[in-house]
Amino acid sequence: MPRYPNPNHVPELASPDDPTASVADPELVTLQPPEALDHKQAANAEDGLPAPQRVWAAAAIWLALFLTVLDSSIANIALPTIAKDVGASPSSAIWVVNSYQVAMAVVLLPIAALGEIVTYRRVYQCGLGLFIIASLGCAMASDLTGLALARFAQGLGAAGVLGVNGALVRFTYPKSMLGRGVGYNAMVVALTGAMGPTVAALILSVASWQWLFAINLPLGLVAFVTATRFLPRTRRSGTRLDWVASAYSAITFLAIFMVGSDLAHGHASLRVAGEATIALVFGTLLVRHSRGQERPLLPLDLVRVPLLRLSYLTSSGAFAAQMMMMISLPFYLEAGLGFDHIKTGLLITLLPVAIGSAAPIGGRLVERIEAGLLCGIGLIVLAIGLLILAVAPTANPLPVLIPGMIVAGFGFGFFQAPNNRTMLGHARPERSGAAAGMQAVARLAGNTGGAVMVAFLFRVFGPASISPLIAAACAALVASVVSFRRLSL
Repeated sequence: MPRYPNPNHVPELASPDDPTASVADPELVTLQPPEALDHKQAANAEDGLPAPQRVWAAAAIWLALFLTVLDSSIANIALPTIAKDVGASPSSAIWVVNSYQVAMAVVLLPIAALGEIVTYRRVYQCGLGLFIIASLGCAMASDLTGLALARFAQGLGAAGVLGVNGALVRFTYPKSMLGRGVGYNAMVVALTGAMGPTVAALILSVASWQWLFAINLPLGLVAFVTATRFLPRTRRSGTRLDWVASAYSAITFLAIFMVGSDLAHGHASLRVAGEATIALVFGTLLVRHSRGQERPLLPLDLVRVPLLRLSYLTSSGAFAAQMMMMISLPFYLEAGLGFDHIKTGLLITLLPVAIGSAAPIGGRLVERIEAGLLCGIGLIVLAIGLLILAVAPTANPLPVLIPGMIVAGFGFGFFQAPNNRTMLGHARPERSGAAAGMQAVARLAGNTGGAVMVAFLFRVFGPASISPLIAAACAALVASVVSFRRLSL
């Protein structure tokens, strides 16, 4: 039988349901012609990419992360300028942000499933391509409706990038380096979030708001070309997308997002109760539909694994604490301590900088030390930082606030990389997409719960109260207890 002349090149593995070839037959696999690839990229070679290719693949992943996270944060800063330019009210202009986030929420699990079905690199490429095209649409929009629709498409593209990010990281790095790979990702996300306000301010100082989106075009094309050349190729699952489960999932997460958004903006009404009811009903339907399936869209098979279940609970508790901290801090600093917008922004920037600094450290340590121990310690440090912030005096609070911000950020960053590494690395390789999706679900559950709690505490104690910081510290401590329980498994 004919062979490829270079023994290091074999074609992309076929789908198990491909009638022309069998992945179990190496003779037939070598005859498949679609695309040549290094043998270390094959789905059954789970130890990552070789060093030169790994660097370029990581660069493609980081650049796309940078673009999607930056686009999420700079739009918030530009909202007043955009609203004024298109003649929209502030309440209407918020959909420039919401449409992007809604799009990502509704396709969260279907995107992860598609990664397993058609390969993660293809989902990434399609998502990044849509993101680039939608960015052009945002830059060309002349009214709020057109901009919101383009932002929705942009959010769908971002979901394609972020939904398979964890799976791509798993197949890019060797297992011995997976912790640091996850840590580098967390660092990119945190530092990009910290850069967002500055980047937006610089662009708006020299150009119109349209350039906030136009800058995605050249950077996105570089990321697309790099990804096409270097991202890992993985085996296709041979299954089909469960459209019923996808519909249940989309409705559930849309309703959850609306509940969190309404409560975060102080809206407690019958509409919120209706949204919560819809989330509960369709979430129940999704769970029932997924029971008994070998590869369920909602990864119940992963939830049944004790280590992963505790990791998801730890993640939800930690992200609830982070959300309570991030929502309440601006109100606490301005209404409670009398800071202006500039000083508040500078102080809060310390948080993502500290998170980005700690994440690679935690990512490296988890390669040698149990994640349950590292995450538990990180969450205790987070709780300490939150309590330091809560006891800041009204007179000369900066000597207390600055170390409090750094300690809290460092604790969260120290937790994040080890926990993400556990959620990705302890799922079966063929369920890497589901593992990435479940990681996002745990984060969304925590964020929503944190937003709901802050809304409740604001209504009871007022926005200047330290109660959300105390509640966040309690959530972090509870999550640390859950994390330590993993040590007994």
